Formats: sequence, structure tokens, C-alpha cells
Amino acid sequence: MSDVAAMGEEQARAELARLAAVLQQANAAYHGADAPVMTDAEYDALKARNAAIEARFPLLKRADSPSDQVGAAPGQGFGKVAHSVPMLSLENGFSPEDLGDFVDRVEKFLGAPPGAFTAEPKIDGLSLSLRYENGRLVQAATRGDGETGEDVTANALTIAGIPHQVLDAPEVMEIRGEAYLSHADFAALNAAQVARGDKTFANPRNAAAGSLRQLDAQITAARPLRFFAYTWGALSQPLAATQMGAIQRLAAMGFPTNPLTVLCDGPEAMLAHYRAIEQSRATLGYDIDGVVYKVDDLGLQARLGFRSTTPRWALAHKFPAELAWTRLLAIDIQVGRTGALSPVARLAPVTVGGVVVSNATLHNEDYIAGRDSKGGVIREGRDIRIGDWVQVYRAGDVIPKIADVDLSQRQGEAFAFPQTCPECGSPAHREEGDSVRRCTGGLICPAQGVERLKHFVSRGAFDIEGLGAKQVEMFYNDADLPVRTPADIFTLASRDAASPLKKLKNRDGFGEKSTEKLFAAIEARRTIPLDRLIFALGIRHAGEVAAATIARHYRTWEAFETAITRAEPGNADWNDLLSVDGVGAVLVGSLVEAFANPNERSAIDALVAQLQVQPVEIRAKVDSQIAGKTLVFTGTLEKMTRAEAKARAEALGAKVAGSVSAKTDLLIAGPGAGSKAKEAEKHGVTIISEDDWIALSGLK
Repeated sequence: MSDVAAMGEEQARAELARLAAVLQQANAAYHGADAPVMTDAEYDALKARNAAIEARFPLLKRADSPSDQVGAAPGQGFGKVAHSVPMLSLENGFSPEDLGDFVDRVEKFLGAPPGAFTAEPKIDGLSLSLRYENGRLVQAATRGDGETGEDVTANALTIAGIPHQVLDAPEVMEIRGEAYLSHADFAALNAAQVARGDKTFANPRNAAAGSLRQLDAQITAARPLRFFAYTWGALSQPLAATQMGAIQRLAAMGFPTNPLTVLCDGPEAMLAHYRAIEQSRATLGYDIDGVVYKVDDLGLQARLGFRSTTPRWALAHKFPAELAWTRLLAIDIQVGRTGALSPVARLAPVTVGGVVVSNATLHNEDYIAGRDSKGGVIREGRDIRIGDWVQVYRAGDVIPKIADVDLSQRQGEAFAFPQTCPECGSPAHREEGDSVRRCTGGLICPAQGVERLKHFVSRGAFDIEGLGAKQVEMFYNDADLPVRTPADIFTLASRDAASPLKKLKNRDGFGEKSTEKLFAAIEARRTIPLDRLIFALGIRHAGEVAAATIARHYRTWEAFETAITRAEPGNADWNDLLSVDGVGAVLVGSLVEAFANPNERSAIDALVAQLQVQPVEIRAKVDSQIAGKTLVFTGTLEKMTRAEAKARAEALGAKVAGSVSAKTDLLIAGPGAGSKAKEAEKHGVTIISEDDWIALSGLK
């Protein structure tokens, strides 16, 4: 299990392919065959590893990414049921910090505290959807892949806790919950299997899934399945105004609901209930693997909405995964493309949550010293030293981390974090407010040079087929056809043609056809979109999203290059870029600094001379009155938060800026509008109220 932070692009691509295959097999075994091939903790860790690699290499994300999949395709022995409302999975959390982050995100999105949350045990069973029409159960379906499930109506009718007829129900009502087996019933079922000479089930979840997914409903009827209802899909009328109210109404209709579901008024109460459930877990009589939190107000749930596979208004707080102790053998310092010195712990191999771990992240020098990024004490101030006996954990974190140190077994001296780059010997400085120490060598540092080139040819940047991480390292160190800067890539073919003897096609790893394909792939990338070029430059803080935002603002390389060259703190070009929503002073300063650096600028100019940079085409939605317009929000928005307003405006084709200029089309002013309103009047910008904007945009 290699360190995600240390991965190159080719290694990441291979690992994503491996994880897609492993997780697809695990999904099929778990959801389709009811015979899991790994533990839940192992599955969570692999899925989190996949997500972390995708976060680091977003353009390597596969079409069959496990991040976008829910469950598994329905089996062949059942009829198919298309879910009118998709059965999504939940976002996972693994620590009190994850819970706090969840509550903060909800509050930030809404612009106000959301009030109460419900907290309920997360049942480890098989998801089941029950459709009622005019109060009668007409269809039951498994989750399947979230969009299409298996028709198990005949089997669901045999489960004692599921009502066949309900009173006082909406005309159409789709109730969702979990089918499960109690520990006692599971033990009795396995005893009966042994008595018949049949194969026993691995755990209650497998037994429940296998029982529900029987082609013969009589087999299901002979097994004591149970059911908890906790949510819903399609409804012709709302059940209640709140999550708890809806659960109470389901109970009144005769559905089994979990009595341990409670209302909590904030993170402290939610965490207290989580801990109480965790302590009583062994006495419940059925399997759970965490606690689910949901925003109680259903109106706020609707506003928060959904991501691609998870709702924003819910979190599954999983119980901790396994911890393990091992010896810290060494601390290595790796240098990234921005010069960051990243410490990595080399460990005596140890199994944690079913995975053999030999590396762990140490974040930065403060973390090693027992401090957080703000100078606060962590691990009660215990530092980390080579030779220490350390506690390692994974939980939902893909990259293993060190949780604690056993001081009773300490032998080594305090670790001295290097003040110079281990790759080039240049001074390694740490800017005020930055938790990371960085090499100042820039392009003379081979580690930065190689990593920058790897970034340049990565999927989100130039994406040159045949020029991956291994090839970059080879060419960087090649004496005859060196590639040390991005421009060198585009002169590679001409230099090869001019070489009388040492042709690329005659080298190990290359032949005539592979050389021709590489040169053709490079030639095809001479024409490149502006946003990809800006991202490919590898300028610190200029990530993929920021590059796209800046490209939309300037639209052409010439406009971008001219503005960044002229920009100085406080002048018109600086302020113009700073006015772009999502662009801050740190990013602006980083761009200006890169273009002002003679070595950096020379490399950029040499590269652009080899390229044809495509301008950005603005595609506006034809059915929106604000499409293509530049909007600025000021004052206090009363109907929604800025984040929600911005998301809605951009979805309708508008551009949202952070400050008013002559290019602004509309200023949406709420109570408390100040200098921006005066600036709008100065430039003759139309000022409208929040209600006027909502009406103009057709929003509700």
C-alpha cells in the first residue's frame, strides 16, 4: 500500500484501476452474492483510498469510479425495479472532527444554525424499499445500484414486521429501511444450517441478504427477518415537517422504527449519543456499524440537497477501525513540485484494519514536534522520534497516521527537521503563517523539476499519452535528449531528428512505432485550452478550479499574460483579478511572483512560443435571463446564503464577481449594502433586490 502523497501519475492511474476492480468485486460479492470478501473496515479504507487518489489526481478519475457507485447491479434472477427517487449512500465520518466539519458545512451552506439533528443507529443489514399505493403494499425492491433494484415483493410480504396495509397514508408512499437478523435468530439459523449439513453464514448481514434474495419466497418466510423503517423515497404528500415527526408518523402507521432514534441540539449532544450507542453496541441484539445524523427540518434538507451520490444533510458516523502498535524505523523527507518538504514515517510492517501498513504521513515539522498548525498541543505534547513505539490508525483515512507514542519505550533523540533541501541543498524556508517548509531552489532542484514535469503532463494538464511519470524521470536525466522544462517536450522530435546516432527509437523501452506515437501525441498537444495551460504551469495555489475560473475571466492567453505582467498590489490589473469570485490575494500574489521570476518567466515564454492557446468560449444557457451576465452580491441575503446564491447563479450561466467594476451587469443588494452599492452607482450598474433577482432568475 504505497503512500498516496508520494504517488506519481502513472502509479496513481494503475492504483485506481486496481481499486476499481477490487471494489467492483467486493460490491458484487457483498450486494449481489451476499458473500463478502472483506470486512467493512477494509472496504471503507479502500474506498477512502480511491477517493484520496482522485482528490490528488482529479482528472484520472475513471468512468467506473467506485466513488460514483452505490451498491451493485441487480441480480439476474429477479425482475428489475427502477427507483423513482435514487437510493443513495451516505457520506462517512470517522472522528469527532468529521462530525464538527459536517455541522459546520451545513451551517455555512444555510447561513444559519440548522437547529436540531436526529441521531439513530446505523443498522448493518440490507436496504429495502417498500412502495404503498392507497395504503396497500404493491412492490418491494432492494437498493441494487441505487438506480435499479431487484423486485423482492413476494419475499418482503413474508417479513412479520412489514405491514401489508396501512391507514392514514399518502396515496403514494415509498418507505425505506433495513432488513436484518437479530443475533439470536442468526445463531439459530446457523445451527439449523449445520444440522442440515448446509453452509453457514458468515454474519447476520449476509444471512439477512441471502434470506431476502431467495427466488423461493417460502425460504424467506422460514427465516425470521426483521425490518426498521427510517426514511422514504417517492411521496404524494409529505409525512411531516421534520425527520423526527416523519419517523413518529411511520411508527403510528405500524412500521417498526428504532427506539434509539433521538433529537440532538448540536454536535456535543450528537457525540454524546454516539458514545452512548457505542458503549451499548454489544447489548443491542443486532449489528450496527455507526450512528446516522440527519438535519431534522425537512425544508432545510430540501435546500441542502444532494451531491452526486450522497445527501448534504446526513452523515454516517462510523465506529472506529482497528489500531495497531509498531516501531518507527525512519523519517524520510520527500520534496514536492512546489518545494514542500513532506515527512513520511517508515514503519515496521503491521496489519491495521486488514491492511499491511509500512508508511504513515507525518504532515509537517509541527506535527512531529507535538503541535497542530495553530501551535496548539496534540498528543499531550509528545513529539515523534525515530525508534519510537507508535500507535498507527487508518479508520476512514487512506494514508495511515500516527495517533500516539509510547514514551516508556523511547530511546532516540528528538528529530531535527532539515533546514536545507535534501535533494539540492538549497535553503528550506518556512513563511510566516505557513505550516510547511519549502525548498528555495526552484528549477535548479531536481525533485521540483521532475515533479513539475510530471504535473505538466498529467491528465488534468497536457495529458500527453506515452509520456508518464517513468518517462519524465528518464528524459529528465537523459544526457542526449534531456527534458528539463516543458518547452523541451515540444522540441524533442526535432532534437531527435537532428541527432545522428542516439535515436530514441533505438533505446530500451522505445521502438519505431512507440517513438512515432509519442511524437504524434506531443504534436497533438501544441493546441491547448487556456485553462489547461494555466493549470499545467504548476504555479502554487493555481489548482484546476482556480485555473478554470481565471481562464473564464481573461478568455485569452494574451489578456491573461498582459494583466499578470502589469499587476502590482493595488493597481487596476491586480484589483481586477482580485475581484474575481474565488480568487484571493494569496493566489494573485503567487501568479504575479511566478511571472516576475526571470527563470520561471523564461520557461513560460519558451513554452508558449511552441503552442497555440485556445481562447475560452462562454456557453450560456439560452433559457436564463441572467446567462452570460456578471453579478455581484452585497449586503445580507435573507432567503439563502452567499454560497447557495452563487451556486444557483452559476448554474444558470451567470458569472459571479467579488467586487463591482464597469464590467458588472447587476448588483444584488440586501440590507446593509455599503461601498459596493456606491461603486455600482458610480459605474451605472443596475441595482436590484434579492427578491427581484430571484424573480428574474426564475428561482424559488
